Amino acid sequence: MRTPEKALSVNGVPIRLGNERWRHIVENHIELAGHFYDVLETVESPEFVVKGHQDELIAVKRFDDGKYLLVVYKEVADNDGFIITAFFTSRIEQVKKRGILWKRD
Repeated sequence: MRTPEKALSVNGVPIRLGNERWRHIVENHIELAGHFYDVLETVESPEFVVKGHQDELIAVKRFDDGKYLLVVYKEVADNDGFIITAFFTSRIEQVKKRGILWKRD
């Protein structure tokens, strides 16, 4: 269940995306301007989730243009998590090598 600034991860954890974090993401990845809800949707309904660095997770969703949106997030408790960053890539095979933890049926 998504709220304006949260999405529910595949593990059932609410993941936050506050205004300050969103501004930081867009400053570093200008191509994401206008994709706020796509970022939340990627966490909530990814094609697959891979391992990040340490205990981070990366939700992955393919877009019509052939690029993939990657959203890096952290689940810090059963009822709390937050988005770290997000970006587009076309180098999906490298991403898959990290190890798929969850995949949509």
